[in-house]
Amino acid sequence: MDKKKLFVGNLPWSIASDTLKDLFSQYGEIVEAIVITDRMSGRSKGFGFVTFADEAAAEQAIAEMHEKDVDGRAIVVNVAKPREERSDRGGFRRDNNRFRRDDRNDF
Repeated sequence: MDKKKLFVGNLPWSIASDTLKDLFSQYGEIVEAIVITDRMSGRSKGFGFVTFADEAAAEQAIAEMHEKDVDGRAIVVNVAKPREERSDRGGFRRDNNRFRRDDRNDF
């Protein structure tokens, strides 16, 4: 697990990737800072990731930024967990402009 990549949650909707980078740059060199946005609307999903050049800077950022108030919200900061594989079973998928449940063919 990469301890240099941090998950940052409960972000204010107004925070953009550049602002996120500025918030964390005081702790060390940042390789990447990204706020995750909705594909359709382009609006923030309220979380993002910050990747530091070294692990010590990431640890300091966790210690000082976790539960810190940012625009009226207590942000969550911890080591990012690897993304889990998504399963195609049991969910909905779009097929020929119609939605249907994968495990049922009755609609």
